[in-house]
Amino acid sequence: MDPGSSSFPPPSQPHARGPGSGPGDSPEGPEAEAPERRRKAHGMLKLYYGLSEGEGAGRPSGPDPLDPTDLNGAHFDPEVYLDKLRRECPLAQLMDSETDMVRQIRALDSDMQTLVYENYNKFISATDTIRKMKNDFRKMEDEMDRLATNMAVITDFSARISATLQDRHERITKLAGVHALLRKLQFLFELPSRLTKCVELGAYGQAVRYQGRAQAVLQQYQHLPSFRAIQDDCQVITARLAQQLRQRFREGGSGAPEQAECVELLLALGEPAEELCEEFLVHARGRLEEELRSLEAELGPSPPAPDVLEFTDHGGSGFVGGLCHVAAAYQELFAAQGPAGAEKLAAFAQELGSRYFALVERRLAQEQGGGDNSLLVRALDRFHRRLRAPGALLAAAGLADAATEIVERVARERLGHHLQGLQAAFLGCLTDVRQALAAPRVAGKEGPGLAELLANVASSILSHIKASLAAVHLFTAKEVSFSNKPYFRGEFCSQGVREGLIVGFVRSMCQTAQSFCDSPGEKGGATPPALLLLLSRLCLDYETATISYILTLTDEQFLVQDQSPVTPVSTLCAEARETARRLLTHYVKVQGLVISQMLRKSVETRDWLSTLEPRNVRAVMKRVVEDTTAIDVQVGLLYEEGVRKAQSSDSSKRTFSVYSSSRQQGRYAPSYTPSAPMDTNLLSNIQKLFSERIDVFSPVEFNKVSVLTGIIKISLKTLLECVRLRTFGRFGLQQVQVDCHFLQLYLWRFVADEELVHLLLDEVVASAALRCPDPVPMEPSVVEVICERG
Repeated sequence: MDPGSSSFPPPSQPHARGPGSGPGDSPEGPEAEAPERRRKAHGMLKLYYGLSEGEGAGRPSGPDPLDPTDLNGAHFDPEVYLDKLRRECPLAQLMDSETDMVRQIRALDSDMQTLVYENYNKFISATDTIRKMKNDFRKMEDEMDRLATNMAVITDFSARISATLQDRHERITKLAGVHALLRKLQFLFELPSRLTKCVELGAYGQAVRYQGRAQAVLQQYQHLPSFRAIQDDCQVITARLAQQLRQRFREGGSGAPEQAECVELLLALGEPAEELCEEFLVHARGRLEEELRSLEAELGPSPPAPDVLEFTDHGGSGFVGGLCHVAAAYQELFAAQGPAGAEKLAAFAQELGSRYFALVERRLAQEQGGGDNSLLVRALDRFHRRLRAPGALLAAAGLADAATEIVERVARERLGHHLQGLQAAFLGCLTDVRQALAAPRVAGKEGPGLAELLANVASSILSHIKASLAAVHLFTAKEVSFSNKPYFRGEFCSQGVREGLIVGFVRSMCQTAQSFCDSPGEKGGATPPALLLLLSRLCLDYETATISYILTLTDEQFLVQDQSPVTPVSTLCAEARETARRLLTHYVKVQGLVISQMLRKSVETRDWLSTLEPRNVRAVMKRVVEDTTAIDVQVGLLYEEGVRKAQSSDSSKRTFSVYSSSRQQGRYAPSYTPSAPMDTNLLSNIQKLFSERIDVFSPVEFNKVSVLTGIIKISLKTLLECVRLRTFGRFGLQQVQVDCHFLQLYLWRFVADEELVHLLLDEVVASAALRCPDPVPMEPSVVEVICERG
């Protein structure tokens, strides 16, 4: 089939072909693949032997654009293509090529038909549109021809009419000019009567406008007698008008807009601006001073002062609003005064503004007693907002900066007030604790314990701290106009709230607590020991958790944007821990002093030389054990047990054996023989050299065992020193022996190392024996019986 017989363009190949390939080259069988392999092998041989493209027998590597057998080329020739196929291809390949070409032609026909069917409506519509356009253009050409003819006719008629009316038009123009001139002359001749009528009716603005319209003409033609007379009459009337305006301005009965209008009219009449400027400020000062007197009357002692919000609203709407009107009117009326006028207005505003600020500060000072800042912050916000407008109008007066300084000063005062409130709350909590500790116990009803009192104090202080933080946080709220000022974004948060309020209160609390550690006879002498114990535990709790919590809470609520140095948490915790240590040490000293006083009096008030043979334990020793037990219970309510050294299986027996052991007998034996008094002292001194030194006032740790150990060491050391000052008889020594054994029976369980009690009591008995002329100890079995019975 001849592809050139079709009316459609040659079809494009559906897949890529090699150079010079025809339809018979499509790889549809092994016959087509064999020549291709041979060509590849032939090319590799040429590459191996280095032959050029011209020396090989193969075809050129690229397609020839002038090849007449290229179906896709521009110079395709069907006859040459068919001749080539008949020469080179066998019959089977020719049949396959024909079949493939027929298939491609049909596919192209089908695509073309589909394209035509899909765009048939568009072709029809385009044909109709072209047909209509041809008809419309014909009609339009006819109409344009008629329009051109009509325009030519109109132009002709217009030219003839203009030529006919040319003379009349010039006459009408002249008459119109004469009429306008006569109307102006009529206005000038009627001007005095019009001015008089406006003055009588009080239409001063209309009169000034009439005068302004005619003034230039009268000045120009004042050499003419008629115009001169009109000008003289107008000047007389204008002088009377200016006098009435000045009178009205000086009376000051009208408001600021009316007075500004008077000044504007006087300036339009040519009055001196410098004089009017002074008078304007004088009258404005009178009105504003009246507002200040009204505000000052509200601060008087007799009438009840309104709340601070009403006061700032009154001042903002009265004084500040009036100042804004005065500044705006002054700048509009006297803009020609230049820098001198601006300086005069700034000095005027600065003087009156300082008086207004003084009144505001007096009223704000009356709000320092309350604990709620919401009303105060709202009042400060309105006060600051009201002064934005005059601050922008009168930047040289510095009103906005002065208002910001007042707000910052009030914020500092509120921080100080809240700090005082926290300190007062802490002192109130201490007073409540004192009252609870001193209150008599009702029968059958126990009062609050130390743990409960500590929890109440801690929760009360923490709630007051949170309330204070919430109150001062209102100063940094986003809706407050001054919260974006640098002070409230930086210094107020870091140095004011964190350092001044929170850190300051914690340090004040520590100082107040440390003041209870004064020497006896001063403040510390009247302090209940339980209060010292409670404060020490409170400071310790602050060191472990509370300080970190409240500082973290403060940093979260007040996002600090200031780089100023602040107190580290570790430093504040160290101060609180040191305070707790001092309080606990003082508690040990106070409790040790109480027991020591009992022991000292019991030793000093007894005649140890003539005492009777002991039959029981003295009551004071029982009281010492009872008080020590009570202290143990009291400390155990707030502090943990602590660590003890390993104890013996029977401490009471072991303790008594100390006094009846061979070591003790060896110590006492020389004293029984009067022939060796110096040997006893020598042996005692040697024994002290090898005994462990006891530090009575060693540092106290934060646990119950350490506290009780310190108290017992002070008590027994006092007993030892008192015994050294007395002389004992035989029965006196035996009484000391019984008392010490009784103390050992009960005190060893309170201390960290029972050996410490052994050593101290051993020294007490040994010291008594050294000061006894007849040191005969009591039998251990008798001592045990007496102590068990006691």
